[in-house]
Amino acid sequence: MQNRPKAQVKAIQQDRRDGQLKQWLLGSVVGVAAVWAAGELLAEAHEVVIESHGYTNFGELKYGPDSVLDYVNPDAPQGGEFSQWAQGTFDSFNLYTRKGVPAALSTIGYESIMTSTADDPYGSYCYLCTTLEYPESRDWVIFNLRDDVKFWDGTALTAEDLKFAFELTLEQGITEYRNVYSQFIDSVEVLDDYRIKFTFTEEAPRRDVVTWAGGTSAFSKAWFEETGTRLDDSSDAPFMATGPYRLDEVDIGRQIIYRKDPNWWGADLPINQGRNNFETIRVEYFADSGAAFEGFKSGVYSYRSENSSIQWATGYDFPARENGWVNVEELPDGNIGTGQGFVFNLNQEKFQDPLVRQALSMMVNFEWMNESLFYGLYERPESFWDNSDLKAVGAPSDAELAVLQPLVDDGLLDASILTEEAVIPPISSTSERPLDRGQLRAASALLDEAGWVAGDDGLRRKDGQVLSVTFLERSPQFDRIINPIVENLTRLGVDATLERVDTAQWIERRRAGTFDIVNASLGQGFEPGQQLAQFFGSAAAEDSSRNPMRLKLPAADRLIEQIVLAETLEELTISTRALDRILRAERFWIPQWQKGVHTVAYYDMYRFKEVPPLALSPIDNWWFDAEAEETLRAAGAFQ
Repeated sequence: MQNRPKAQVKAIQQDRRDGQLKQWLLGSVVGVAAVWAAGELLAEAHEVVIESHGYTNFGELKYGPDSVLDYVNPDAPQGGEFSQWAQGTFDSFNLYTRKGVPAALSTIGYESIMTSTADDPYGSYCYLCTTLEYPESRDWVIFNLRDDVKFWDGTALTAEDLKFAFELTLEQGITEYRNVYSQFIDSVEVLDDYRIKFTFTEEAPRRDVVTWAGGTSAFSKAWFEETGTRLDDSSDAPFMATGPYRLDEVDIGRQIIYRKDPNWWGADLPINQGRNNFETIRVEYFADSGAAFEGFKSGVYSYRSENSSIQWATGYDFPARENGWVNVEELPDGNIGTGQGFVFNLNQEKFQDPLVRQALSMMVNFEWMNESLFYGLYERPESFWDNSDLKAVGAPSDAELAVLQPLVDDGLLDASILTEEAVIPPISSTSERPLDRGQLRAASALLDEAGWVAGDDGLRRKDGQVLSVTFLERSPQFDRIINPIVENLTRLGVDATLERVDTAQWIERRRAGTFDIVNASLGQGFEPGQQLAQFFGSAAAEDSSRNPMRLKLPAADRLIEQIVLAETLEELTISTRALDRILRAERFWIPQWQKGVHTVAYYDMYRFKEVPPLALSPIDNWWFDAEAEETLRAAGAFQ
């Protein structure tokens, strides 16, 4: 039995169904079948149901139904502008389709039945609902909706809107989502205007179903029907929704301004106190980070999350910083690592040999990069669950062996997985030069073993085919990083190149699988579940934005199933460590770099109480200091 949040537990007395049951009994022939059926119906009629303001699979919810979040300032002033930057361009506000390039913060105005917080890794809380009801079996869930939720046009949100939105997503949403989740729903029923019931199939993973249904976004059925908008097509504006911010102004490809809805229904909710404090959110678009940094220095926008180590180490000595107009800070980050790395396209035959993938990975000298390019600011990722107990470490424990042994027995894994330590990236013996000669010799031996032999011209061939590798990239920032890797690969006998394209091409080619190696962030959450199938599942390999490496690994599929079915945190932890171990052993991922802090810079007119452990989201809980902004403006801080 799983732990459950403290909640009201009640027996649902369904008078109407009880009456139907009595009628049925009176009109039935007494017999074994009749008695059995009566017992079944009676048990269902008096099923014990949990009713609560939230849901968690593990432990207890952190917050009560009327709590204010710990990391906010409930008395934060309202108003002012928050501005940030985005790279490239955009031509759509629809993130639910592969068509078009979506705008930054496209979903800022969308709200869902349930919500999470940035300091409770396992909890989900009623938001558009007041309470939810579900049996211990979690065969279904009922959401008792608030009756005061309004769309931007002033119309009321009802259960019919949510039923429509849920079914629309399963009908027209991204294929990878539909393929995974469509099999889990049996029915969606509108019980009345403010009650909606989701019934799940037997195959649906019980640990995920409540929060999955609770993640349904609120879209206006009337608006979709009136406008003819489709979820699987690009859109020049956000969908009609209920959230605090709505689109105010847009200059396609250049600038977006979202403005707070003055009639937002949720302003007085306890969970919203101290949140959504800004009047406007502005996004400025730049072709690349270098141009964006120049814009920040001159005050074109006011908040920057810095992802360039060279900028962080050497670039923040400009006048606005020296004048005290700009704050530069390292803020704590307690979340799981990003899992950022290069990934191989496993559909390419040349990358299907693990010896080739291992050899090419050895030409990435992180130690030299970190010292020479990153100013010692980074650590190298080792796991898809870094900074958590879910990370596989060393040789398998006895508990992990119990999970892995059946996969070996069934021929899905090599027996070496039972004794070898979890794969970590190669460590170069030198940080003085990009090429580690020891790694070069070891990589050469691996390619020789794989049949890729160097010819008289130095290039490696197999069956007459040259071993070529192209890095697909969209950001000029990566030139200084990838070019030394290209040089190392050339020394190895590989025909290596860097191909830089614009953002639209990068997104499309990544989706279509027309690349060799591309960037990906594969970091996971504290409670992995069915979403793993979108990242690492075979079924999503050919049509998944989250599985760009096109991974098809039956052992991973089996472990994902076990993780989804895990009933306790211990079971979840052991199975996830096993999955982490076998994924890393596949070497489809060349870990890049990460840091354990948020490196941010902002003009000294923003304030915050604290940084919650699971997310840094200034738009959510920072606020605007009007007097400080006036001082900065008078001093000439902004263009």
